[in-house]
Amino acid sequence: MQFKTSTAPFTHQPNNSVPEIMRQVLYALIPGIMVYVYFFGWGIVVNILLCSITAIACEALMLWLRRRPLRPFITDNSALVTAWLLALALPAFAPWWIAVLGTAFGMIFAKHLYGGLGYNPFNPTVTGYVMLLIAFPVEMTHWPALASISGHFPGIVDSFSIIFTGQPTGGLTLDALSGATPLDTMKTQLRHFYTVDEIKQNPLFGDFGAKGWEWIGNAFFLGGCWLIYKRVISWHIPVAVLGSLFIISSFFFLFDPDIHPSALFHLFSGAAIIAAFFIATDPVTAATSNKGRLFYGAGIGLLIYVIRTWGGYPDAIAFSVLLMNMAVPIIDYYTQPRVFGH
Repeated sequence: MQFKTSTAPFTHQPNNSVPEIMRQVLYALIPGIMVYVYFFGWGIVVNILLCSITAIACEALMLWLRRRPLRPFITDNSALVTAWLLALALPAFAPWWIAVLGTAFGMIFAKHLYGGLGYNPFNPTVTGYVMLLIAFPVEMTHWPALASISGHFPGIVDSFSIIFTGQPTGGLTLDALSGATPLDTMKTQLRHFYTVDEIKQNPLFGDFGAKGWEWIGNAFFLGGCWLIYKRVISWHIPVAVLGSLFIISSFFFLFDPDIHPSALFHLFSGAAIIAAFFIATDPVTAATSNKGRLFYGAGIGLLIYVIRTWGGYPDAIAFSVLLMNMAVPIIDYYTQPRVFGH
């Protein structure tokens, strides 16, 4: 058998560099962002701009304070990935300072105070989001209503007006353009002893998940599959997250479908898809071995269901990822591959 050999220098391929990996992640997010705009308006684009500017500014400031070179870190696109993911997690009608404050907190306290990219034990996106959720719960509830329900599609001017002044144009009110999320509606109505079938008569709900959100989830699923195809991420964490969430939600649904929504509802009514492919797969804060990634992803899926069902928050992505980030050292310790000869 003849083996293909090469000579020095042994350099990494360009598509394995940090800038290229991060660029592929940004590309994979674009389909989901486009579908989001189609259903909910341009507020998400304004949030992305605010988060991106803040992330780059904080990155430059912290690099300057730490006496590190600016160019290689500013241009590696990691700050933009954090910014885009946080923007997607925020309500599209949240005040402008929410996006700025959350991004700054994630970049400074969750990333650079630990040493920068590659040293942070906690995901900067979810850290910034959790801080906002705990500190500003009211501002984190300004979710946009579907244009088909509110009767008005928030354009660029409307979105800027709402985010920077708190009021839309044209004599409309913010309450007319915002509303509860399907997960929040489901959780609240179940506590008032409505059945799942009765709750799903609400126009917020679609064929197999939340109306609008189910197609946003499909778009992010395609983007995630693209990342697996390009070998930017491995399949272990997404399959474990979605698989564990599907299994446990199916079990309780079969046990009592009147008070437990179906697995498809849990997968396509919140941020489960984007979390599985884009947030939980962060190579710095996730488990490192393939076996460890399966345990790590399964733990996230289990926690999502537990917090959604019995916890105080309708969606549980950030808390689930953050708790499993804390468990990564022990997961890596017990799932590290066996070293032969020792």
